[in-house]
Amino acid sequence: MKSVLGPIRVLLSHRDLTIVLVCNLLLGLAFSFVVPFYSIFGTIECGMSNWTFGMFMTVTSVAGIILSTILAQWSDTHYSRRAILLLGCSFGAAGYAGFAFVRSVLWLTVIGSVALGIASITFSQLFAYGREAIDRHGVPQDEVPLYMNIYRLVFSLAWTIGPAVAAWVMIRLSFKGTFLICASFFFVLTLIVWFYIPARPPRASAADAREPLLRLLRRPDLLSYFSAFVLVFVCITMGMMNLPLMILHTLSGSQEQVGIAYSVAPVFELPFMLLFGVLASRGKPGPLIRLGVVIAVAYYALLTQIQAPWQIYPLQILSAAMIAIVSGIAITFFQSYIPNQPGTATNLYSNANRIGSTFGYLCFGTLSTSLGYRAVFLVCAVICAAAFLLLHLSREQHEAGTEANAG
Repeated sequence: MKSVLGPIRVLLSHRDLTIVLVCNLLLGLAFSFVVPFYSIFGTIECGMSNWTFGMFMTVTSVAGIILSTILAQWSDTHYSRRAILLLGCSFGAAGYAGFAFVRSVLWLTVIGSVALGIASITFSQLFAYGREAIDRHGVPQDEVPLYMNIYRLVFSLAWTIGPAVAAWVMIRLSFKGTFLICASFFFVLTLIVWFYIPARPPRASAADAREPLLRLLRRPDLLSYFSAFVLVFVCITMGMMNLPLMILHTLSGSQEQVGIAYSVAPVFELPFMLLFGVLASRGKPGPLIRLGVVIAVAYYALLTQIQAPWQIYPLQILSAAMIAIVSGIAITFFQSYIPNQPGTATNLYSNANRIGSTFGYLCFGTLSTSLGYRAVFLVCAVICAAAFLLLHLSREQHEAGTEANAG
């Protein structure tokens, strides 16, 4: 407990660090209101087929990858984090407000590609700003993973109640209500950034120190981890899209049960993130990341055997452990690899997420249509096993590179 309480006191004793905690909570609430229900929104509310919905999510995800990569590079070399965060938050408010009222697939694609594509930079920029704020306060480098995991923990805290509340709102106020509330969270984020986050331009040396993204990915060890995370996020995306529809259509469950399923995991993510953050601060992150992928294999394999919605709830503990690792420790890991470009480094992690999501959307539409919802989880287990094999085979080279970089 002393290992955890010390960093929490530090985060709460400095206004700029506390602001990051508040922003993470609001951003988590915004996403928790809409992400678990995207597949229901697209297929039931808007009448898309599974394949059309997969293509819709693919197009908007690719747009997010392109726009966020450009903006991340600008944030490291030309513009302040504040400017990029204001851009992302304001477009998030506008984009989700548009989703509240628009049901045309064409216009939803335009809004999702442009407005939400720009808004997708918010997560990585918030964590990049948080990393810089931690460094400014002199936190030892070996303790940074724990601090970053606490930031990620607060983001997950929002998911303990967000999906359940969103399901309640959706039943009473339809998707219009859930998307408007999501937009309001982004609007409040915009105000907080405007009033409380100062404009700090990038260091003058940042442009000279910047490495192009393609050059970074030529490092075999970094490429192997990036590729493995892409595979893991393929599965996380397919699982996120597949679970609500399997509950509704295969298991004859309700929207309330969808909300409960997505609220169970974050409750356990909180202690897991603290635990894994402490462990990461005391040793190498590689073994923990491989453990997270093994847990993912077990989680998806067990989901193929589910016969009733309530049986999903205890399995969400495994999901919580997996997410605590791949969404917490991994952020610090990528940042430590590219210390002079925190925006690019965090966005590299986010792009692994987005690229994985892109393939996940395509695979989900195809697999769920041709094989059924239960088979999607079997495919997820196989893909995560492949990701583990990739991490295992490259572990020595990668961890040697991490030690050299730290030195």
